Amino acid sequence: MAGPEVTEIAAALRAVLPADCILERAEERRPYECDGLTVFRELPAVVVLPRTEEEVRRTLLTCHRLKVPLVARGSGTGLSGGATPHPAGVLLSCARMSRVLEVDPINRTARLSPESPNLKVSEAAARHGLYYAPDPSSQVACSIGGNVAENSGGVHCLKYGLTVHNVLGLRGYTVDGERIELGGPAPDGPGLDLLALAIGSEGLLLIVTEVIVRLIPRPPCARLVMASFPDVQSAGCAVAAIIAAGIIPAALEMMDRKATAAVEPFVQAGYDLEAAAILLAESDGTPEEVREQVEEIERVLRAAGATALRVSGSEAERLRLWSGRKNAFPAAGRLSPDYYCMDGTIPRKHVGHVLAAIEQMETRYALRCMNVFHAGDGNLHPVILFDANEPGSWERADRFGAEILELCVTLGGTITGEHGVGLEKLNSMCVQFSPAERAGFFAVKQAFDPEGLLNPGKLIPTLVRCAEYGRMHVHAGALPHPDLPRF
Repeated sequence: MAGPEVTEIAAALRAVLPADCILERAEERRPYECDGLTVFRELPAVVVLPRTEEEVRRTLLTCHRLKVPLVARGSGTGLSGGATPHPAGVLLSCARMSRVLEVDPINRTARLSPESPNLKVSEAAARHGLYYAPDPSSQVACSIGGNVAENSGGVHCLKYGLTVHNVLGLRGYTVDGERIELGGPAPDGPGLDLLALAIGSEGLLLIVTEVIVRLIPRPPCARLVMASFPDVQSAGCAVAAIIAAGIIPAALEMMDRKATAAVEPFVQAGYDLEAAAILLAESDGTPEEVREQVEEIERVLRAAGATALRVSGSEAERLRLWSGRKNAFPAAGRLSPDYYCMDGTIPRKHVGHVLAAIEQMETRYALRCMNVFHAGDGNLHPVILFDANEPGSWERADRFGAEILELCVTLGGTITGEHGVGLEKLNSMCVQFSPAERAGFFAVKQAFDPEGLLNPGKLIPTLVRCAEYGRMHVHAGALPHPDLPRF
């Protein structure tokens, strides 16, 4: 391998870190070879598990001195390959930095270590009648630091926003060990909004060691409406109709028949298995507010063609209906040995059109696709089912996913809503962004990390990659300019 040998890297780290922070044997490093996107695997040269910020800083300084790549990892639940290790570099796992450091009920904030599980933040705040709103489907396992890296969302992102709308400040270290603090508990701060820049930067700019999040009061009442539709197009139109009516539900989710068929035996949520698609629309607030909004949601859904409506009659029933949606990804294992989950976004008015197009792609690629997504903000999660043991199956799934993302861009959407780019969507970055825009991304990366040591090869495509993709791709308008910088 180029650069320092593994033994040299490990020896340098042992000189500045406790011995039990360093994993060198292949069997110790194997669990870190991939994140939730398991088709991309690399064995890191060394794994480091720091307990403190100082140990993070020493690791960064060592890697910077040796010019060794460094990839940070949270819980490993990411779905875009963002935490895939570099084979010649260090994998820094934050697994031991998992404390909820402080809950401030007066200012409604929480101060967290980066590996604090998302769900535990709300559990710690619950005694004060508060909770943390972003709730990814993996919230029982995913970490706050990983949420910051990918700008994660969740089923309640329509009303309460993504991670970027709920993080007030963070602390971390740049590649050369400099401590940096962005944002804070104050409503606003001077200068450029570097906090928003850092959120969603996928570990390319700095390593986050502490996060301050916004907590909100737990609503006194919440009810869920489940609506059945005879086809996906009418369900998509119903999504647009709800928003057009001026209704902003706490959550608005959609699942097609293949998704409900996979989920129902898995969790017994009580879904309508005869419907071509179902919508889950939640209202929260005071009992009076909820009753009024639920009535309005029912009226709009009936007018949009819903064939059946069901309103949760208890908190247990509401949670059971949500459990199906949140377990859709693991339930895919009942249908196929492997799955590939996409993450494009589209304007709401095109939901029905995109779902119909995906049905046609299923035939063309000879693969099944179940659809679950945050319908309210147009964030699609098509789950492409394939068998990695079947020759050519993954390649077809990859092309299937790329075509879905192209369609999203064509319709005025984006290639990712909350999963990030990582390794998975590098080609699609060549489709969405112009050469000048990609040059801007490179300039930001260089300002923080001139030598490209932090999470190299992720998020920002190389010019060679874009050129190769453009030559074989129908959307060749995104070809790179020869004068652009490279990493």
